[in-house]
Amino acid sequence: MRFVPRSAFGQTVLLIGILLLINQVVSYLSVTYYFIRPSYEQINSLLATQVKGILASDMLTAEPAKQQVFTERTGIKVLSPEQSMQQGLRNSTYYGFMSAQVSEQLAEKAEVRISTTTGSDSPYLVWIALERFPDHWIAVPISGLSEANISPLTMYLMVIGILSVAGGWLFVRRMNRPLQALQRAALQVGKGEFPPPLAEQGSSEMIEVTRAFNRMNQGIRQLENDRALMTAGISHDLRTPLTRIRLATEMMPEDQEWIQEGIINDIEDMNAIIDQFIEYARQDREEVRENTNLNELIEELTQARHIEESHHIELALQNIPSLSLRRIAIKRVLDNLIENAFRYGSDHIVISSRVDTQQKRVVCSVRDFGPGVPEKDLDAVFQPFAQGDKARGSTGSGLGLAITRRIIDAHDGNVTLRNHPEGGLVAEFWLPFRR
Repeated sequence: MRFVPRSAFGQTVLLIGILLLINQVVSYLSVTYYFIRPSYEQINSLLATQVKGILASDMLTAEPAKQQVFTERTGIKVLSPEQSMQQGLRNSTYYGFMSAQVSEQLAEKAEVRISTTTGSDSPYLVWIALERFPDHWIAVPISGLSEANISPLTMYLMVIGILSVAGGWLFVRRMNRPLQALQRAALQVGKGEFPPPLAEQGSSEMIEVTRAFNRMNQGIRQLENDRALMTAGISHDLRTPLTRIRLATEMMPEDQEWIQEGIINDIEDMNAIIDQFIEYARQDREEVRENTNLNELIEELTQARHIEESHHIELALQNIPSLSLRRIAIKRVLDNLIENAFRYGSDHIVISSRVDTQQKRVVCSVRDFGPGVPEKDLDAVFQPFAQGDKARGSTGSGLGLAITRRIIDAHDGNVTLRNHPEGGLVAEFWLPFRR
């Protein structure tokens, strides 16, 4: 379990929060030790002085009349335990640090308690009991303790901390917004799409990065356009001599029919390779997405394949939701996978579809019952011009799976190959959906 976030946004907010927490703790301790503590020490010193005065005048052992006169003049009461309980000692609170300081100044053990009163100018009573006079309590009225209450200080520090963290969060969010836009644009470029230039905003460093990305995006787009134009030009120039060769082949004598058939097959293979080059360069970026049920495309392609009697397709389709797809591009994906399964696998294949509700995606797989592909070559066959079935005499340009992966990536999905435990190869791709 990670406690440190991975994103720069989360790390910055966490850093601000930690710094503010340290600042709050230091402020709290500083106020406590340099303002509140001296106030309480001064109060304890005054209480000890009052007790010393009472002890010096022997007021604890004086007659009740004399104690009454003393109370009227000073407000300090000398009470028995029973009287003390009746006048507020029962609801008092013991304070250890005050007892320790008063005991230290009196040079004898003392117990200090504080209770509140009503209807008096002095809202607090400090109760003091000395060890050598266990049958007497001294009640000293005092005011000003409420001014040293640390609850408002705590609330103040909490409010300041919350406001500071919220302000830092808004600031960092504003700083990271251009980074998020840059991330989305980079993902689009990785899929072969070219977003419009990003707005140059944020800090000076962020503006420079955005400007460099816009230039890179424009350069890659120009390179892609040049490559598509060059591929189309080369393909067009190659088709012209291929057409002339085919016409010349048609006029060959009948006794050379076997040569004629071989040349025509080679020309058809070359035309198919040229078509794949064009498809790989074009990427079908101009096609508009539309809501489509993948099962319908599978059934349509399966129906078209029934013209070949040697090929058999078994369907295992489940109910799946409609997806926003480029129909022609996805049909090309399915056609490539089916063609590879028949060409390099077996005459019997199984096409299945299902819904992964946990991951919110639709999964489609094409399985053949051939010898499969070596594990080390499973991912390499998706590279352009790579062929993973050299042992069986593969033909073609090696662009079929590269085109398939590019189309699936453009749909925010993924495509993989794996060998089935019972034999054969499984080509599987998934596409995300939203309810």
